[in-house]
Order: sequence, then structure tokens, then C-alpha cells
Amino acid sequence: MHGQRILLIIGGGIAAYKSLELIRRLRERGHSVRAILTKAGGEFVTPLSVASLCREKVYGDLFSLTDEAEMGHIQLSRAADLVVVAPATADLMAKMANGHANDLASTALLATDKRVLMAPAMNVRMWNHRATQRNRATLERDGVAFVGPNDGEMACGEFGPGRMAEPLEIVAAIESLLALPGPLAGMKALVTAGPTHEPLDPVRYIANRSSGRQGYAIAGALADAGAETVLVSGPVAIEAPPRVKLVKVETAREMLAACEAALPADVAVCAAAVGDWRPEAIANQKIKKNGAQPSVKLAANPDILHTLSHGAKRPALVIGFAAETENVVAHAKDKLLKKGCDWIVANDVSRATGIMGGPKNTVHLITASGVEDWPELDKSEVGRRLAARIAHALKGKAA
Repeated sequence: MHGQRILLIIGGGIAAYKSLELIRRLRERGHSVRAILTKAGGEFVTPLSVASLCREKVYGDLFSLTDEAEMGHIQLSRAADLVVVAPATADLMAKMANGHANDLASTALLATDKRVLMAPAMNVRMWNHRATQRNRATLERDGVAFVGPNDGEMACGEFGPGRMAEPLEIVAAIESLLALPGPLAGMKALVTAGPTHEPLDPVRYIANRSSGRQGYAIAGALADAGAETVLVSGPVAIEAPPRVKLVKVETAREMLAACEAALPADVAVCAAAVGDWRPEAIANQKIKKNGAQPSVKLAANPDILHTLSHGAKRPALVIGFAAETENVVAHAKDKLLKKGCDWIVANDVSRATGIMGGPKNTVHLITASGVEDWPELDKSEVGRRLAARIAHALKGKAA
């Protein structure tokens, strides 16, 4: 990869010391780095150390007449190929998610027209707080990419997610975002997500608790990797990722029709929680209570995963999901054989896990080679890891 121009925003936190190693690693690989050091970041690393490694002037004051004359904040934010925030503090995430611009860092983030990569670093309680997770979700919908945080011991002595990703991990994420073309460029991906709604009458339906978050994260990661991505989604309350074609459906039969219309594709990821059954007859009017016990006769819905796995336009790689509440891996292995797909991503969706509808997931990847047990990860990170595995597998098939 030819050297790229990186604008590095260094937030305030003990992890700021890693930003120095990050600069060194980026320059080793031929990239140029220009840095904005926040006031809080300057409490942990000095402007002199940052400038010495960047071999560039360090910026920090929004109202510096000299800086604005030499490199105004608008030009500073747009003269880069990628903006990297490391460490990305809870405060910086909140500012960007809400469009605040009261210092040079937040102003540059609001003014940039380039991709942004954030490497969060904060106390585990701050990372897990609903406000931070809400801001993260907003930023991801806006197209901001994330690397980390990792699990580990904090400077405060607590353990959990919140450690900033290591410099080489951040370099890999940077080069993945900057790589042109992406590893899936020229390929087409089909992803299903969310629940299906099977109507009983004009106002009632049979559904499940799926939020669609994992499927949406996978679709976003595939698009980031360069794939032309079609996302067929049941009813959810989240926005589609950038660069993804969204097709909205409600029922299982509508979802199957939309999937077949999206073929041919190189990979299909069936992450939707499709209803197995639907009412055989739908009442034309709202069903009223009349003292009698109502009965509903059910009919089987089409099996989308099985259909895609055995169709004439079968994708080169078909991946299913197994949402289980017991014997997760054993049931997933059975499903792999019955459906005829290539991989199964299995997870435990028992209510106690908080996975269905929550921001995190713990999955097991079942393939012909065996079972991989992944640690608990943000659903966005599960999406990125799965996209990387898909890219590797498809390249192998094409070779």
C-alpha cells in the first residue's frame, strides 16, 4: 500500500501513551501522520514527543491565529485520507455523536469528509454505560468504524472491555479501511436480518425478539470490505449501515422472495430470525373476544436457508445462524447437516444471556473443519471478524 495521510486525534486517557507507538508503526509503513493533541491528551503525552515522532507540527488550539493561517481546522480535517481517534474517550465519542464542536478535535471531526476510525479507551463502567453504547450505535450508523476496545485490566484496577486496541491492531484496521480495493471488492453479498412478522389479523402478528443488530453489523462489515451488499430485513428499529442496499420485508415468504430476487450472490449470510410458522388463515378484521377460546391453525413457513443452500443460483458460500437456548453447539451441528449450508454461526439466546436485542454476542463458528469458540464481542466486532473469514474463504474458492 502506498503511504497514506493520517490525521490522528489523541484523546485524554492513560492509553494516550500507546498513540506514540501507533505513530511510529504508521511511519514505519510509509504513512504520514499529522496529530491533534487534545488538552486532556496533553496531560499524558507531550506535544514535543508527538511532534518528534510525527515530524510534523502538533495542533491543539482551535483559536490559534498561527494555526488557522497555516492549516485551518477545515483543511486539517480534509487533507487526510483517514481520521483516527486514539484513544477515543467517552467524551470525544459523545461530542461526535451529537455534533458538538467546542475544541479543535471535535471541530475537525464535524468538518471532515473522510472516514473516521475510533479506538475507544475508558473505564469498563463508562464503556458499558447506556449513554456510551447509544453514542457508539449512533456513530456506527453514521459510518464511523471502530477497533476495540479489548478486554483487560484497566489502570483503575478493574477488568473488562475498555482497553484500547494495541497499536498493531489499529494499524491493521487503518490499512483495512484504506485498502483499495477491499478484500471483497467485485463480489456480491446477501444478508438477512431481524425478525419476521406473521399476521393473525390486521393488528396482531406472531414474531420474536430479534433486534436485527447482528445482521446489520454483518452487512455493514461486508460493505466495508468492498462487497456490493443487499440487506433483506424484517421490521426493526435501527438504520441500515452506509453503502448497503436495504430491502424491507415483513413475512418469511416476502423475505424468501427478496432473497431470490437478490441472487446471484457470492455469499449469503442468513442472520434473520425467521418465523418457522404462520397462521394458515389471516382474519380480514380484528379478532374479537366472544367468550370462546380462539384457536389458530399454523402452516409451515418456507425454509430460506435450506432453499438458498440447494437452489440453482446457490452462492459459493452460504452461512446460517442457529439461535439456541440449550445444547447450542450440538444443535448447530445438526442444523449444518440438515440445511446443507457451509457454515453455521451459533449462539445462546437464553434470556439470561442478554444477546437477543443486546449489543454483545458470544458465538461459535461451525464449519466442516470443526468448531471455533469466539469470546464475547460487540456485535460490530463479530461482524468484522465474520467478514474477514468470508473474504479469506472466498479468495480460497476463487484460487
